[in-house]
Amino acid sequence: MYAGFVALLATRDLTKRYGAHVTALDGLNLELEPGIIGLVGANGAGKSTLIKILLGLLPPTSGSATVLDLDVDRQGPELRQFVGYMPEHDCLPGDVSATEFVAHMAQVNGLPRSAARERTAETLRHVGLFEERYREIRGYSTGMKQRVKLAQALVHDPRVMFLDEPTNGLDPAGRDEMLDLVRRTGTEFGIAIVMASHLLGEIERVCEHLVVIDGGRLLRSAPIGDFTGQTQVLAVEVEGDAAVFSRRLEALGLRVKAEGRLILVGIQDGGVFDQIRDTAVDLGVGLVRLEQRRQNLEDLFRPAVEEGADAAAV
Repeated sequence: MYAGFVALLATRDLTKRYGAHVTALDGLNLELEPGIIGLVGANGAGKSTLIKILLGLLPPTSGSATVLDLDVDRQGPELRQFVGYMPEHDCLPGDVSATEFVAHMAQVNGLPRSAARERTAETLRHVGLFEERYREIRGYSTGMKQRVKLAQALVHDPRVMFLDEPTNGLDPAGRDEMLDLVRRTGTEFGIAIVMASHLLGEIERVCEHLVVIDGGRLLRSAPIGDFTGQTQVLAVEVEGDAAVFSRRLEALGLRVKAEGRLILVGIQDGGVFDQIRDTAVDLGVGLVRLEQRRQNLEDLFRPAVEEGADAAAV
């Protein structure tokens, strides 16, 4: 899968300024291999600006960027035949059918007319619109319109797809279906995907690698597993007097913090498991839960003061 490429994209000191006072990207340095990649950051972090520069739609103020070893500033037209783009906002013509629109986009991306029609039918089947392909887009639901946008990004068989908030406007069921489509497109077709989303749960479900940017700078780029690995905190729930249980653990020198019905205990060494078990036996309380906590992507955006408080307590 993803054979034939070393680097999917790379940026060097990539900077984009709007006027004298707004800096959307600030010396961004990034290098990624093909896969299904999540791009996250708060509003204004620079996600959409980065995607537009990588598509060759927006010139950088300074620095450079390549996608599939092609310079986005100098080789934009050549690059775009290998790239699919699903924009965030509604951009579809209402007075044509999905078949007409997607086939037109296939031809714009270089497919001959007959091949464009064939690929359009296959792609609309993949996104679940084959039965509705001749209806005018104006009569489509939001979910169907999102599928059309995905289809036009996919129809010319690109090597990489940039998806900007692909679940925008969808209800929970629609989001699940779209995320499944994105995942299958990446895994079954071997197409590299860069998906920008502000919903961390979506990134965690679909992506293999995560890029976090803030204020136009790279905060972190790593496999998803590095963000969701086990912490050095045990979550303990007891059947009995939790306050007495907590005080006993503190008397043993353990770091303890209450969180609702749970008791959070810092793991100082492997002996903590025996100490919790023996304390439960001594006090005659039942252990309902004893599990090592995992990190969550939400932790990336917790206020620093909150993180500091937890670290001090546990």
